[in-house]
Amino acid sequence: MTILAEFIYLQVLDLLTTLAFMTYGIAEVNPVVKWAMRESPSAFGGLFLVKVVAVLLALVCMAHSKQRLLRGVNIFFAGVVAYNVIVLIINAPVLH
Repeated sequence: MTILAEFIYLQVLDLLTTLAFMTYGIAEVNPVVKWAMRESPSAFGGLFLVKVVAVLLALVCMAHSKQRLLRGVNIFFAGVVAYNVIVLIINAPVLH
């Protein structure tokens, strides 16, 4: 269950850093997320929907004993969150 908890935690961090991107006017890079945010009645709604789908897919992985796959996805999202934080620091208004 720890792998799933880590996945959910990383999804929450990605959601929060993406919201911070929106606050600073930094464009979303992921085309799927960008599409969902554009097509949804609200950008947050689209972003939230993508995260819900991601968690549902993680639950499917767990149900089919694909913990190794989920572990790899966690490593990828840890990198995404680290990248997001770096971009936020570089673009922080206080530093300019």
